[in-house]
Order: sequence, then structure tokens, then C-alpha cells
Amino acid sequence: MGAWAAQNKPRGPAAHGATPKTILVLGDSLSAEYGLPRGSGWVALLQKRLAAEKIPATVQNASISGETTSGGRSRLAALLAADKPAVVILELGANDALRGLPLAMTQDNLNQMTQAAQKAGAKVLLLGMQVPPNYGSDYANHFAATFGQVARANKAALVPFLLKGVADAPNAAQLFQSDRIHPIAAAHPTLLNNVWPELKKLLK
Repeated sequence: MGAWAAQNKPRGPAAHGATPKTILVLGDSLSAEYGLPRGSGWVALLQKRLAAEKIPATVQNASISGETTSGGRSRLAALLAADKPAVVILELGANDALRGLPLAMTQDNLNQMTQAAQKAGAKVLLLGMQVPPNYGSDYANHFAATFGQVARANKAALVPFLLKGVADAPNAAQLFQSDRIHPIAAAHPTLLNNVWPELKKLLK
């Protein structure tokens, strides 16, 4: 589905000569601006927020539409070597669920990516996801819990649900594209607001 968003890497200016930190975002279509005008997704809005708050950090968006945790795991080592990020944001797992992949595999991939990033000197922020009720309550509960389990096991930061305030909003149907999977541009500031408090702690 979609092109690698890293081809359009926004960079923020360093503040007063400070060496900017690199934030690597490794995600799927929710971070790759699938179906959105370029520059309107939450990752692009993050770069603007950093500049507005005069935080010397630059965002490298290595998200690909359709990416799974296995795909992200296979790409991470090269990204860590190339970008040397101070923070890695992992926004993966939703496509694992859509494809019916084993939860144990998803959890193992997230654990391995988190540990690899930490070993490379980066702090990690996991962005949790949830699946619709039609997946069954048992699967849905275990899937949602996976992100917290990985975060606790590795002492990583966590946003429990990236789509909080969007997927569970009273007007949720109006906040998604026609596929009912991807939020519209107007919803992406909410995604950023969900990520920002935890990310800002990691940048101190």
C-alpha cells in the first residue's frame, strides 16, 4: 500500500546551536499519512510542535503503509545505524491483528525491537492499539494488553491507545476515511496530543 514516508523527512532547525536529537518513528499507515494530504499526519504535526516549542529535535519518519511488526523488526537495525536516534517511537501491531497473526509473535517482535533500540542508546515509546469488538473480547483484550506488557517488561514508555478520542469518540464515524480504518486529517492533531505528553518526557 503506500510509499515509504521516510522519503519526505522533515527536519527542524537546531535551537541556538544545540545538537538536535533524532526521533525515529517506525510505524504503519497511521503514521505514513495514508489517504491524507502530505504534511497533515500526526508525525508531520509533531515536527511543527517541536519547532513551536523550540525543542531541538528532528523527526525521521520510517513508516510504511501495511507494515507489520515483522517488517519493522527486519528494518530496524539499519535505521538505528543510519539515524542514531535518541528516541524510537514504535507504532506497529495493527496490521498483525488485521492479518490474524499470532499475538505471541507480535509481542516477541515488539520486545525485540524495543530491546534493540535501547541497546543502541535510544529511549522507546510504544504506541498501543486496540481492535474492534468484532474480533472477540478475548482477542481484543489480549491484543490491547500486549503493548503494556512489552512496555513494562522493558521499562519503556507507553501511550495505551493512539486513537483515544478518535476511535472511541461519539462522532467516531465522521473522523475516519471511507475505509473506516484510517483517521481523516482533522483527527490527527488528537493523535499527536495523545503522543506528546509521553514523548516530551523522553526528550528532557
